[in-house]
Amino acid sequence: MRGFRDLIVWKKAHALTLAVYKTTRQFPKEELYGLTSQIRRSSSSIAANIAEGCGRRTNADFARFLQISFSSASEVEYHLILAHDLELLDKNIFEQLSRDVIEIKKMLAGFLRKLRADH
Repeated sequence: MRGFRDLIVWKKAHALTLAVYKTTRQFPKEELYGLTSQIRRSSSSIAANIAEGCGRRTNADFARFLQISFSSASEVEYHLILAHDLELLDKNIFEQLSRDVIEIKKMLAGFLRKLRADH
């Protein structure tokens, strides 16, 4: 069993989720069950799957959950583009959140490579 709270990638994913929740509070109310819900769910899925993977017994199982986290990060990346293109996100916030997502994806990819090399 690994402690997910000690993982830098989990900390960054959690911080991203908090930022997404804060930012999406400003989205129009008609988006509450649309884009707001989607981006919140996909962002929280990144950290949640890292945490769940840490509770697995094997590196292969852990890697599977990291891959799901990576997919969720890609989904967030798209939702940020959509929100920006719909003019729901300020350019500076969009750029910062996008950088954060890309950094998390790079960290997850590196983590996956390491787990698979150890396997």
